[in-house]
Amino acid sequence: MYKQLILHSANLGNFKSEGDKQQVAAYNYQRDSRYFVKIAEGVKEAGAEELAELGAEDIAPEFRGIHFRADKSTLYRINYLTRLASRCLAPLISFNCYDTNMLYKKTKQMQWEDFFTKGSTFAVMGTVSDSNISHSKYASLRLKDAVADYFKEKTGKRPDVSIRNPDILLNLHIRHNKAEISLDTSGGALHRRGYREETVLAPMQETVAAAIILFAEFNGSAPLYDPMCGSGTLLCEALMRYCNIPSGIFRNKFGFECLPDFDDSIWKQVKKKADTSIRELPQGLIAGSDLSEEAVNAAKINIMGLNYGKNVRVEKADFRQLPDIEGQIIVANPPYGIRIGGDEDLEAFYKDFGDFLKRKCKGSTAYIYFGERRYIKKIGLKASWKKPIKTGRLDGRLVKYEMY
Repeated sequence: MYKQLILHSANLGNFKSEGDKQQVAAYNYQRDSRYFVKIAEGVKEAGAEELAELGAEDIAPEFRGIHFRADKSTLYRINYLTRLASRCLAPLISFNCYDTNMLYKKTKQMQWEDFFTKGSTFAVMGTVSDSNISHSKYASLRLKDAVADYFKEKTGKRPDVSIRNPDILLNLHIRHNKAEISLDTSGGALHRRGYREETVLAPMQETVAAAIILFAEFNGSAPLYDPMCGSGTLLCEALMRYCNIPSGIFRNKFGFECLPDFDDSIWKQVKKKADTSIRELPQGLIAGSDLSEEAVNAAKINIMGLNYGKNVRVEKADFRQLPDIEGQIIVANPPYGIRIGGDEDLEAFYKDFGDFLKRKCKGSTAYIYFGERRYIKKIGLKASWKKPIKTGRLDGRLVKYEMY
């Protein structure tokens, strides 16, 4: 279980200014240029391909995500453009760790001013498994104390606790009595794109929506339609992919800007090149609808926050009353128990949806995400394939249907 502890260091004293940061010590990522992205199970193969396209090398998937090697420009590019990864970590130190006293002692020896400037905020997120240390929360507290005590001895002041967006997010991972401390170069979960101003019940995570759009192979050769668009996450991700809009375009700051060897000139070049690749969305290429007026209003607000969002049509409609949708790509995240708080009438709902696809969507290909797999058999259609996509509490399946 992830535990997050956030600290505020607005009055920590005389930290190094941004211009005074120097590469004092060689951290793990500096020695081998290796990083780690966290990514949902079932999306790892696609994530590895995306990393390769963005310039990563020595790509090695494992249980929690993907290791890779990258230079500075590639690291910045991955954080700015990845649509599938949720976090990108830069390993700082690793060591054998059999108890929390050892954790505290080792981390207190680090030169934390390499990462902090005056007024920085920070957080600790920790996971522990198969180790003498068994509590993630207590391990995170010990790392937090080590950093706080380090600055108390340096400046005479201990940081205050805060719960707001940290400038520096530290990741602690202990497994088989081996600890690794990393800096989150993303500075927060990458699935939080920043376009979602309005939500409805249980909105789809942006990285999952991006994976669905990727697996649907949407490239503009056929229109895309979402008949249950909710707050519009699938529509927004389809727009961003087609228009080449960077997934991090709304982020004000990334965690990699706190690294001691951060190069602002390289970052500006990476960002400029990505931003100049944005292209216009033709009208009629992306559209959606929903039975809920609240959902439609939320989707319109979210989509209008994106470049060319005005070219996406969203309307209030029951899919059962929609006109024929032929020769298109259909994507949907239908309701299920967790989303609607129960199973009332869901069997009839899925049967109706299957009939809609079969009768009104001839020549189309549908990619339907089932948050609960038991509803797949209720739709009454033969699947071309099924892909597992796990996120949070969900062990869902993306299912492809071809309507000949």
